[in-house]
Amino acid sequence: MLCKDKIISIFCLIDDILQGINHVEDVRRQVCDSEIILTAIVSSTSFYGNHSSAIKFMKQYGFISNMLDKSRFNRRLHKISKLLYELFEIVSSYYKDFCCEMHYIIDSFPVAVCNNMRIANGKILKDKKWRGYTASMRNYFHGVKVQLLTTKDGIPIAFHFTPGKTGDAKALGK
Repeated sequence: MLCKDKIISIFCLIDDILQGINHVEDVRRQVCDSEIILTAIVSSTSFYGNHSSAIKFMKQYGFISNMLDKSRFNRRLHKISKLLYELFEIVSSYYKDFCCEMHYIIDSFPVAVCNNMRIANGKILKDKKWRGYTASMRNYFHGVKVQLLTTKDGIPIAFHFTPGKTGDAKALGK
């Protein structure tokens, strides 16, 4: 669980970066994009990605008193998806510059879009390139693979999405 000081520090960092890149928001909004991003980070680090729990936590402990409901929060989070990617790139480049890490870990994991028995009815991903195999789990999946580069301490530095059928060795060449 993140402590109060860490949550405030993360918010200040996010807000300063957004101001530094001249991010403009609608003045009528009651919850700023920095607060949305902070709640998403709290959700992923402390509540296993459960947005509802993170929203309740942020509201209950007074971090964001006028927090949005789950539906509005998710819509706002999807609207700023490009901003999240840009924010990740900025923070990871700063980290790479300051830490001079020499050892990295590359790993991949599948993200299934639908179960195997529902592949025939699937409408999102229709080609066979999306059907992959995970040897460690000895099962097939239908979706994407995430190639992740982290430091030896587990801090993500870069990521890349590939179709499920793409092998790890081919993904490294991209």
